[in-house]
Amino acid sequence: VQVVESGGGLVQPGGSLRLSCAASGFTFSSSAMSWARQASGKGLEWVSGIYEDGSFYYTPPMRGRFTISRDNDRNTVYLQMNSLKPDDTTVYYCVAHLWVADERLNYWGQGTPVTVSS
Repeated sequence: VQVVESGGGLVQPGGSLRLSCAASGFTFSSSAMSWARQASGKGLEWVSGIYEDGSFYYTPPMRGRFTISRDNDRNTVYLQMNSLKPDDTTVYYCVAHLWVADERLNYWGQGTPVTVSS
């Protein structure tokens, strides 16, 4: 199982970025995927998730600014981030949620850093 994030970088406040997560080694279309982040000195925060049926959720601070989507043909999940704020600065992780022998396991990518600064 492998998930690889890309698309992070430096952006000015109010700007946009699109993160991508390329997945392999499992049946992507049958798996839920999430984005999470962890700022320095803060706990883990789930940003958004998308299920196998395409339904999704957002943590309230991201609702209306972030959009999650998936392309099952490309085994890729995306996170479109708009109206970015300095508080959004952190490393963003892609997470694959797999069922293995009746146990749900989470597989994490290495993360992609996002910096929102003028």
